[in-house]
Parts: sequence; C-alpha cells; structure tokens
Amino acid sequence: MATVGRMKLGSQGMEVSLQGLGCMSMSAFYGPPKPEPDMISLIHHAIQSGVTFLDTSDIYGPHTNEVLLGKALKGVREKVELATKFGVRAGDGKFEICGDPGYVREACEGSLKRLDIDCIDLYYQHRIDTRLPIEVTIGELKKLVEEGKIKYIGLSEASAATIRRAHAVHPITAVQLEWSLWSRDVEEDIIPTCRELGIGIVAYSPLGRGFFSTGTKLLDNLPQDDYRKHLPRFQTENLQQNQTIFDKVNELATKKGCTPPQLALAWLHHQGNDVCC
Repeated sequence: MATVGRMKLGSQGMEVSLQGLGCMSMSAFYGPPKPEPDMISLIHHAIQSGVTFLDTSDIYGPHTNEVLLGKALKGVREKVELATKFGVRAGDGKFEICGDPGYVREACEGSLKRLDIDCIDLYYQHRIDTRLPIEVTIGELKKLVEEGKIKYIGLSEASAATIRRAHAVHPITAVQLEWSLWSRDVEEDIIPTCRELGIGIVAYSPLGRGFFSTGTKLLDNLPQDDYRKHLPRFQTENLQQNQTIFDKVNELATKKGCTPPQLALAWLHHQGNDVCC
C-alpha cells in the first residue's frame, strides 16, 4: 500500500502528513451523522495509509466529532497529529464567536476530555473574536502551551494583520484557510504573510466542499439538512459558471489520467512545500 509523505508544518517543529483528513462531515453539517463503526474504520484506514494529520473541532456536532475521534484514537494516539479548534459556541440555534481567556481555557479542557488525551497537538482559534484584541486570546493560548495542554497554536480564517499581531505574542504554527481551484483570494495577502513569518498553510475544502467530485451532480445527492444547500456557490444562479470550472478541471484530469478530485488535490500540493490540505 502506498503511503503519504511527510512535511514540516510551519517553523516551530511540527511534522504532519502531506495529506490530512478533515473529520467534520462524519458528524455534522453534511447531512446526518455517519455510522460510528464505519467512521472509525475510515480513520484507521487513513492512518494505515499514512494520512495521520486529523482535523476536528468542538463545534462539529457540537462535541460529538471530538468524542468520535477520541474513540478512534484508542491505541493509535502516538501515530497521529491531532488538530482541534475552539472559538465558536452553539446555543439556541445560533453560533457565537468567542475568544475571551476564560472561555479559551474552558474549551481546551472540554476538548481534552472528549478526545481523552493529555495534550492537543495543534489548537486553532476557529474564528476570530473581533470584540477583543487578538493579543488577549493568544496570551491565554500561550499559557496553555506553557502548561503542556497544547503543543502548537493555529488560527483559522484570520486576516493578514491579525496573523501578524498574534504571531508577535506567540509563534503561530499554522493558518487554516479555504484554498482550492475555486477559492483563491487568499493568494493576494494571507499566503504571502504566512510565508514571510514561517507559518504553515493548511487548506480546508480543497475539493470545493465536494463540488470537484461530480460538479453540479453533487446537488442531486445532498441530504435535506446538508448545509451546502444554503451556500451561495450551490445556488441556481451560480451553478452554470461553477459547472464550467468543473468541466475544465474534468477535461484536464482526463488528459492527465486522473480524477477531478485527484487533480484538485495535486494542484494544492504543488503550491509549495509549506502547504497541507
């Protein structure tokens, strides 16, 4: 069985698999939760294939995705690099972004318990709380590093200015952002900032939330409660233009002797040796 290569993520010493596994859709947002035994088997297969960089968040479920990962990692914890996130609270059917120190610590303790681990490898701030200075949130994360509860700090969906300010308080290991063949605005400012500061880049939704699997045909099979049904890119007025993009990707993939998803991933992997997806 072919295995996936390894890479240095950022400049703080973290090493991960070149290809990661995002676990969100196993428990939330992409239709109903998937059968737990099947998902645990999938995670184990990924690890055996060399995909050891696993991504979750406390908002996935909420909480149930972390519980799933905790069960799946029994006996294989030392083989994986585990990333989870804090910063979005769910309540009364709404999401609230929060980054105050008390919440940061509470969220970390909760994730450690659900994942059944002693230390989180990479802890992302899932979304930036603009109500308080980023320095306040990163200051608390720095304390968690010093206490051994987390190893590395990451940011998700942060501006270039915020990344700089956060990095000045404590080195940021990775920035997670949407980057794919149909989402490239990050190339203007955020990617150069990360590279200037030696911060690793983790691209989420590299397959366009599944669009680069089958194009508009994807919508025929989405469950009723799949949140992609509400995204602008999946609305009728945008589908024709997006299908044109997929058709071009599909044509090139055929010439290369691969599938559209393989081509989409290969494109990202060729953006630099500091990119993981």
